[in-house]
Amino acid sequence: MNTSQAHRATSVHDQRVGEDGGVDLRHHGDAEVAPGMVDLAVNVRTGMPPGWLRQRLASAIDGIATYPDARPAADAIAGRHGRSVDDVLPTAGGAEAFTLLARALRPGVDVRRPVVVHPQFTEPEAALGAAGHGVERVILSADDGFRLRPEHVPGDADLVVVGNPTNPTSVLHPADVLTGLARPGRILVVDEAFMDAVPAEPESLAGRPDIPGLVVLRSLTKTWGLAGLRAGYVAGPEPIIRALRQVQPPWSVSSLAVEAIQACVEPAAVAEAERLARADAPVRERLTSELRRLGGQVVPHPRAPFVLVRFDDGDRLRQLLRDLGWALRRGDTFPGLGPEWMRIALRDEPTMNRFVARLGAVLHRDGHQAE
Repeated sequence: MNTSQAHRATSVHDQRVGEDGGVDLRHHGDAEVAPGMVDLAVNVRTGMPPGWLRQRLASAIDGIATYPDARPAADAIAGRHGRSVDDVLPTAGGAEAFTLLARALRPGVDVRRPVVVHPQFTEPEAALGAAGHGVERVILSADDGFRLRPEHVPGDADLVVVGNPTNPTSVLHPADVLTGLARPGRILVVDEAFMDAVPAEPESLAGRPDIPGLVVLRSLTKTWGLAGLRAGYVAGPEPIIRALRQVQPPWSVSSLAVEAIQACVEPAAVAEAERLARADAPVRERLTSELRRLGGQVVPHPRAPFVLVRFDDGDRLRQLLRDLGWALRRGDTFPGLGPEWMRIALRDEPTMNRFVARLGAVLHRDGHQAE
């Protein structure tokens, strides 16, 4: 993988990186979980898929002997976001979409200065590096809550990748900030994998074909518990979608994924996702309040189904909790974060209450806090 560089800008932390990029970009939350543990490390909603979606998938089983046709999924996606069907591409989850972008955009020809805004999901940088792109990092600062401003990004960057809401910070960037990054000659990639977990999706750009060079990635695996099925899509300008389609392996989106995509973008499913997102809000608010009460530095105004928190001895604290059967996502594999950070996925209120009680007991064990 090519050496990554960190770009210095106002309120942006400069992280020095080595030949391998400095961190393990291929480390993900599932690596934190072992059998029998309470999983707060993986950002996939538990108790899913719901019964109606299981029935839809079961009804599609008889068709798996036939090669899949993704066109019905593309039609459904286009209808969901009010776009032309030529502007969308079903994918085998968000990870495939990042790989397609990295392969379709030729280093030094189509893209000369790719920039990834961190901390964020690491697969975009990993995919770009594997395809031969020399990636630069813009590292946002915890001092201002990992907020992005357009001036943080180099003016001549011709590919910019940012998450919204961002994994792992749970920051939701305003749409006007992101559209301020768009300009002629630049491809702006916005990862909206968790946008359907935000009530009303106020900052979504998936339905904005008017923004030049904008490519939006969406995932259906998080809200609907489909990580093992791999279901997602890309929306963007037709020439870019055509280029992605040309490098996509034949039949990469399975017939079950096609069925899932159609089901999950229907109005009834969108409304259910909205209800789930609203139900998450008070649980997240209480978790955030309790973490702060216990001495944690929580990233302000979290909007995704997880929170990012820093404790002075967070790495040791995370290990202690792991020994007690609680899996949390380590922070130091995200560029811009250190071992004192951890990401905590939202679960049902009783589970979060049990976690807070366990965390408090660990912090105050023997009459002192973790050092």
